[in-house]
Amino acid sequence: MEEELLLKLEEKRPTSSASEGGVTVVLIFSIFTAVCGSFVLGCAWGYSSPAQSGIIGDLGLSTADYSLFGSILTVGQLIGSLACGTLTDYIGRRGTMGLSSVLSLVGWLAIAFSQAAWSLDLGRIIMGFAGGLYSYVVPVYIAEITPKNLRGGAVLLHQLMISCGIAFAFLVGLVTNWHVLALIGALPCLLQLLGSFVIPESPRWLVKASDSNGYEGALRRLRGDNADITDEAAEIKDYNQSVASMSDQKFNNIFQKKYTYALTVSLGLMALAGLCGANGIIFYAATIFESAGFSGAIGTVAMALTQLPPTILGVFLMDHFGRRPLLLYSAIGMFTACFSVALSFMMKEHGLMKEFSPYLALIGILISAATFPVGLGGIPFIIMSEIFPMNVKGAAGTLAVVVYSLSSWIVSYTINFLMDWSSSGTFFLYTSINAFALLFISILVPETKGRTLEEIQESLQGYVH
Repeated sequence: MEEELLLKLEEKRPTSSASEGGVTVVLIFSIFTAVCGSFVLGCAWGYSSPAQSGIIGDLGLSTADYSLFGSILTVGQLIGSLACGTLTDYIGRRGTMGLSSVLSLVGWLAIAFSQAAWSLDLGRIIMGFAGGLYSYVVPVYIAEITPKNLRGGAVLLHQLMISCGIAFAFLVGLVTNWHVLALIGALPCLLQLLGSFVIPESPRWLVKASDSNGYEGALRRLRGDNADITDEAAEIKDYNQSVASMSDQKFNNIFQKKYTYALTVSLGLMALAGLCGANGIIFYAATIFESAGFSGAIGTVAMALTQLPPTILGVFLMDHFGRRPLLLYSAIGMFTACFSVALSFMMKEHGLMKEFSPYLALIGILISAATFPVGLGGIPFIIMSEIFPMNVKGAAGTLAVVVYSLSSWIVSYTINFLMDWSSSGTFFLYTSINAFALLFISILVPETKGRTLEEIQESLQGYVH
């Protein structure tokens, strides 16, 4: 039955590229509104590094207290990721972004006016909850509204704006105190909240919600009044009707055999992205630099500035070179980065090349900043948004972001304790994880550029038939 439906759909599919299209003002503004949330998430990730000395000094926190504050963001993100699929399925992509912006605003204000550890942690966990929603809804919304010839680069804007937010927090944190930095971080929340009342809802979600008139109107706004949306609208509707007729939308449907390959790829990439060590470096960059014997301020500025050019370049290269080459580049880069930092700490521990070893740590962390965002930092979310059909996308997205949040929390919470145990051992551990990531990507991860979401999802189901 399923194969017959897909064959009928394939017969109806136009031979021309219905989903290819240009850029419109509405599309640009919709993407901008979405990635305001990505910028907020980046600010939250970058906040703990420049704020560390100020918060510890003002509030008298211990290392364990501050490790809890830094890592509790990912705890909140884990909780948010449990709700992301359900929320986006029931209140839509636009409604979820609006809710996330309100939560982020509350979180930043709680941090900014904190006088005790408990209010800091409360604000941070609220920010994390919003981050769990952002991590799913932003790439999914952008993937669902963007023409296929622009989709990869457009979704990578999610990671670019996270990188911009991290760089912004690092740089502004050098010239202001932690209270003011939190207040500044709240401003993009307001921009997104206002924008969420104006932008169109995802046409694919509107079809799923049985809003036939609404989805064509939203698609028309996104593609422009003069664009021919007939083929694209028909393809979206036909495919969603076919998958809706195959099964209901119970959560455990994601564990059906036909989704095994897609689930393995998505969850594997998410776990490896979280465990590769990048989040620990981002959260505690200044401390790592100082532990290696290098200036924390200089290293942080260098790291903040290094991550932006490769990520900007990746936005333009994504739809030309594809997902796999950039993932492989990123995995090789993270392997090299963690190995370099591990060597630096090992030299320091044994008193070898004392003048050179701090620079080896700097080089390693800069390589991480230049390679993580353009590959492992962003592409797992692109692939997650592409490979699952609408009837299981909420459940699959929930699982994917849960895995990412949990693995990120493990790294961000344990890195300070692991560094106390063995700094070099910590980064040799991350090196081995990145070696496995390189193998995983080489063997299992498919290329998805240049195809509509419906084409991708049909082809991946064929891996298990």
